[in-house]
Amino acid sequence: MITLHLIGIGTGNPDHLTRAAVRALNAADLILLPCKGPDKADLADLRRAILAEVITAPVPVAEFDMPRRAAGAEYRLAVDDWHEAIAKVWTDTIARHLPQGGDVALMVWGDPSLYDSSLRIAGRLGAGGGALSVKVLPGITSLQALTAAHAIPLNTLASPVTITTGRLLRAGGWPEGAVSVAVMLDAGMAYEVLDPCGLHIWWGAYLGLAQESLFQGPLAATAPHITAERARLRALHGWIMDIYLLRREMPDD
Repeated sequence: MITLHLIGIGTGNPDHLTRAAVRALNAADLILLPCKGPDKADLADLRRAILAEVITAPVPVAEFDMPRRAAGAEYRLAVDDWHEAIAKVWTDTIARHLPQGGDVALMVWGDPSLYDSSLRIAGRLGAGGGALSVKVLPGITSLQALTAAHAIPLNTLASPVTITTGRLLRAGGWPEGAVSVAVMLDAGMAYEVLDPCGLHIWWGAYLGLAQESLFQGPLAATAPHITAERARLRALHGWIMDIYLLRREMPDD
């Protein structure tokens, strides 16, 4: 019997872990630690730094190389194949280090329930017939970190919030009837396709970390600065995690 604990770690700041997450990491029989290659070594280093700060028990850590998603293939097919490859790596790593079963912990950026595929990948582990239980321990989400960093509410008075991805924003434009739009997983500056008139943006990268960067202002004036800063930071660090909130000015604002 394997119990897989998916533990939200926010943006990589140890302070973003809950006390329940710290307990689960210390009680685990095995901690999985993905490595995404030398160009993203900082991501693995952040996970190691978290463990060094919160682990008080001798818990084994199994590092593994993350499969890469095929480039150029149809999106959904490529993601499906990628998830299958990740599930196999998880299965093989757990079987090699924990053949008799036990508690496994995997640290997940942000929240495992919000635009993250860890739960879907975990579901593939159970498809092989083995006994699997999945538990989720949420942490600080990137949405919370963004609004806290800018000291703003996520929504305006009595209005909804739309949460989407950069790919969907670029493909469909401004969501119909939306007032506030939070955009995640945007690798291509999808805000550039929007008519900036009346739009305000709050952007943040590496939220909660020492290299945190923030911009906010009218989209028309602020977008070029964000685009330039994003390129600079990605070149400097080799990776970037950012998120932004767009809001349309309403007559009553």
